[in-house]
Amino acid sequence: MPAKQGKHRRPRRPVASLDEREGFGVWGERYLEWLAVRNYSPRTVGNVDKALRGFIGFCEVRGIVRPAEVTKPILERYQRHLFHYRREKDGRGLGFRTQQVLLTAVRGFFRWLARQNAIPANPASELELPRKVKRLPSAVLTADEVEHVFLQVPLDTAVGVRDRAMLEVLYATGLRRSELLHLKIFDVDFERGTIFVRQGKGKKDRILPISERARAWVKRYLDEVRPQLSAVPDEGWLFLTTLGESPTPELLTQSVHRYVKQAELGKSGSCHLFRHTMATLMLEGGADLRSIQEMLGHASLESTEVYTKISVRRLQAVYEATHPAAKISPLVADSGGGATLHAHTERRGV
Repeated sequence: MPAKQGKHRRPRRPVASLDEREGFGVWGERYLEWLAVRNYSPRTVGNVDKALRGFIGFCEVRGIVRPAEVTKPILERYQRHLFHYRREKDGRGLGFRTQQVLLTAVRGFFRWLARQNAIPANPASELELPRKVKRLPSAVLTADEVEHVFLQVPLDTAVGVRDRAMLEVLYATGLRRSELLHLKIFDVDFERGTIFVRQGKGKKDRILPISERARAWVKRYLDEVRPQLSAVPDEGWLFLTTLGESPTPELLTQSVHRYVKQAELGKSGSCHLFRHTMATLMLEGGADLRSIQEMLGHASLESTEVYTKISVRRLQAVYEATHPAAKISPLVADSGGGATLHAHTERRGV
């Protein structure tokens, strides 16, 4: 029947094919939306999106366009692909931690698909991930070395005062880089001596003590520098760039790394170096692991236990008190000036 005059029909949307409706694109978007609705952080959703795009690209090259076509052997083949993958620019492979993160995202995607009855069975249910690599932080500063790094910051400029305040906060609290950059002006409570961390890792708030010296540097920055840097409208970020914006993570990393390098300590690192240093020095000072866990915002005490392996002062004390080799006096030189290997068994402190 012809349409009535004066009325316009809305153009019909093309009907999606079965492959499109059941394809990776549709289900991938639904999964990302599901994560966002359940209050996963934008960073987590973005990381999952990136991981899934890599896996979907791997499948499409091999003619696999729907999740239902994926089998356990295909997932194992993808795992081998990640192991053998090499970057074009430098030829380096992916670390086992990176491989584990990528595979975990894919495994979570298929677990969700199975729960949605989008696939008859979960092909990733028995996928074995690479073993966790437990690495110690590459470097930790002593208290004296921290002070030497602080001396590298020029205090005759607005940026220098800001950087010194940021370094003091990192050292005093052990904040993550992202947590420092998300501080607001009123997150520092000068009267109570605390700092409020909003939506840290895992979207968890926490309140931490902050040293008197760190508060003094933040106060100086707020009084003397921030008014010069702020722009209209002022969004209230604590630390600002010369453009009145919150520093980017890359800018903060570059600044901290430069000061550490200028100190010529033979150690490298940036923001996380001060996080490791804070935790290690607190442990050596007698703090218990549970308190350090709260400071660092670790979800599991297992993550905090790594600092028991970094801190060697207690182990050194036990070693000095119990190992016979630690009690043997140093070798002495003979009367002729040459070194001798005396079987000198005199014990110190006996």
